[in-house]
Amino acid sequence: MTKILLITGPAGDAQGWGDLDVTKTLCEALNTGDKSAEIAFVETMADFNRAIEDKRYDMVWSALYYISDREDIIGLNVDEDAWLADIFDRKEIPYIGPNALTMKQVINKAWTHQILSANNVAVPSHHLVDMGETVEDIPLPAFVKPSFESRSVGITDESVVHTPEALAAQVRHIHKTYEQPALIEDYLPGDEYTVLMIGNGEDQEFLPGLVTVEGGRYGKYPILRSDMRGVGLTKIQLPETRSEEAKSLCKAAVETLRCLDHVRVDMRVDAHDRLRIIEVNGIPGLKPIKSWSPQIYTLYHPSAEGPMEDYRRLVHHIVDSALKRYRLT
Repeated sequence: MTKILLITGPAGDAQGWGDLDVTKTLCEALNTGDKSAEIAFVETMADFNRAIEDKRYDMVWSALYYISDREDIIGLNVDEDAWLADIFDRKEIPYIGPNALTMKQVINKAWTHQILSANNVAVPSHHLVDMGETVEDIPLPAFVKPSFESRSVGITDESVVHTPEALAAQVRHIHKTYEQPALIEDYLPGDEYTVLMIGNGEDQEFLPGLVTVEGGRYGKYPILRSDMRGVGLTKIQLPETRSEEAKSLCKAAVETLRCLDHVRVDMRVDAHDRLRIIEVNGIPGLKPIKSWSPQIYTLYHPSAEGPMEDYRRLVHHIVDSALKRYRLT
């Protein structure tokens, strides 16, 4: 029987796949067949160290980049030696997801853009404004967001700016509210796509979807605000066009960043009708039915038993592929 230790904490929703209820659902889904799962809810590094030292397991799956008591934002006020994936690597603990370096690269959107751009993978034009820096003269309209967040945290209609004054004001807002650099990108006015990557090697799949929103839920701009995420308003549909383009772009990104097991790549169409990557999510949401990964998996692998059975198959696929990668099967 393969044993999986699921690690989460107060920051599980902000950083990872979801809150404690989502983690319990994930645990139940894994507690079938030839696997068993247990949850370690850790609030401090002492809790974390006890969990990985005292519990019995074959592999770890963590919802956390690092230990934090923040339930609202990821932030990045963290010591270099506090990244959990670094600790797993040092202790040679098998774990699900990208390695420590890739985790640091994908949570830092500006770093992600720099790496992908240097490898000719399409991203928006971008500019990082660190805390205390002033904004340079850049083309408008532009899109301003926190550099280290997920789940559309910090995204509102005010994120789209058309004047230098609005740009400077939004940068100041990001600095003050989220205590992190502001990332300025080209505003991409077209449709949003997302591609789910699961598995590795011969088990790897790239599953594209078109992001849609229930009518009347957008504000001034067709952008996903934080209040629209994780509550069932956003739906994923099979794309009628751009499917191969999205898969190819996702494949180039995950190969460049050396992603593993389960990641999701979000992209939008720019003003010149070209797809551009806006984010690579290293710990995608796993809320049944409402999160994008389960929605996408059901689109491509629907079962007669319904979405919850699809969910079980999705998480087992992720775990089985990671076990094979570590040669633990």
